[in-house]
Amino acid sequence: MTVDSEPSCGCAPPESPPTTDRTRHLRDALRLEYLTVGWNVIEGLVAVTAALAARSVALLGFGLDSFVETASALILVWRLGTERDAATAGWALDRAAVERLDRRAHRLVGLSLFLLAAYVAFDALGALWRSERPEPSLPGIAITALSLGVMVWLARAKRRAAARLASRALAADSFQTTACWWLSLITLGGIGLNLLLGWWWADPLAALGMTWFLAAEGREAWRGEDCGCH
Repeated sequence: MTVDSEPSCGCAPPESPPTTDRTRHLRDALRLEYLTVGWNVIEGLVAVTAALAARSVALLGFGLDSFVETASALILVWRLGTERDAATAGWALDRAAVERLDRRAHRLVGLSLFLLAAYVAFDALGALWRSERPEPSLPGIAITALSLGVMVWLARAKRRAAARLASRALAADSFQTTACWWLSLITLGGIGLNLLLGWWWADPLAALGMTWFLAAEGREAWRGEDCGCH
């Protein structure tokens, strides 16, 4: 794209470049999303492997949510990277273009949560109906306990980044990370009760408890509610 050409991507002319602070905030937010991708790939692989070995519905739902979180982070990498690349080239995305990016990314995050909630509910009800008894899972307990600390830190950092950038999509992603913290706690409770007390039904019940959080966060992401941005 040359300087004297008319931009066709919703960009403002070069006399209104993005501020240095915004460019720096975009880079910081991208680092958070790259960290989210790396952690959730590891978390998802460990959780799903442990879930299949133990036949744990709650742990499987938790592991699959890690991959949804990965997809959400990749969506945000695309959204933030688009604006960063425009800034690097000396163009500023206009407000309408940023809103369009946020709205598309926002709804993709919400859709992924709805799909996961439906799958987990179906699997958990089936496990209760068939009285499937999962095995205790020490790796599952370890990964969910570790996730509690990682997710709370990531959620706080993303909320701060979302406020600095006024990004609804990033705010929705921070709420999804908060939901992942709750899912970690619910999953840990379910598989922990199974390990300590032999309550096999606590595992699928914990999985059903996940679906409320997944559906609620999906609804907020789809509608663009409660993002804390103006």
